[in-house]
Amino acid sequence: MSMLRNIEAKLEGLVQGAFSRAFKSGVQPVELARKLAKEMDSHKAQSISRVYVPNQYTVWLSEQDREQFSGYESALTKELSDHLLEHARSQGLTLVTRPNVGFETDDRLGVGEFGIQAQLLHPPEDDSKAPEPAGFGETMVYSAQSEDAPRGEPEAPAPAGRALLVGAGRRRMLSGDRMVLGRSREADIVLDDPNISRRHAELRRQDGDWTIADLGSTNGVKVNGKRVDRAALAPGDEILLGTLELSFELE
Repeated sequence: MSMLRNIEAKLEGLVQGAFSRAFKSGVQPVELARKLAKEMDSHKAQSISRVYVPNQYTVWLSEQDREQFSGYESALTKELSDHLLEHARSQGLTLVTRPNVGFETDDRLGVGEFGIQAQLLHPPEDDSKAPEPAGFGETMVYSAQSEDAPRGEPEAPAPAGRALLVGAGRRRMLSGDRMVLGRSREADIVLDDPNISRRHAELRRQDGDWTIADLGSTNGVKVNGKRVDRAALAPGDEILLGTLELSFELE
């Protein structure tokens, strides 16, 4: 039995009997499994001998979809975690810990729409401390109506006031206080453009305000048409990295 068939059989078993009402939801468990694996594959970080992938996945659901899954959410997240673990093993990918999947609610999402945020978290040396984020952090928004591609128009699920970087057909939610932009797979936001340096620029947040700083890139950073070494960002500012145009927005 193929891996996808195997997860389909397990997830179908979860919703038999008392849980059959869950399929009234626009979001299907098997679709979540597919898109989680896709996000894992999209956020690889190459080291000398290994390819690391995220170990923390947050799935954002509409209030209605979250309610439909409430009766078996714990079992569902366990199966999705098992699926990601098996997917990583089958592809020769490295996880620093077992993948963890959690559900959150965002009331701006409609029925059938869901967002996935993938993060690589380092396990703490001291068990009393929380894991530390090591990279990634984007949230991709999908619709049940779209089989192959993320939905491009909606806002990524995030608390009010979160920052977004929009461009190249994607909307990226900014998290943490520092995010490196560049062509390197180890960048927090990977920009696949030959005109962009491996570590091109860094977004920095202090007291709720964001700035962008050039990290010594070859082609430089422009904000609203002016080349800058460092600049404060305001909603609607246009950022040019090499030849890639991005827009800074606040929710």
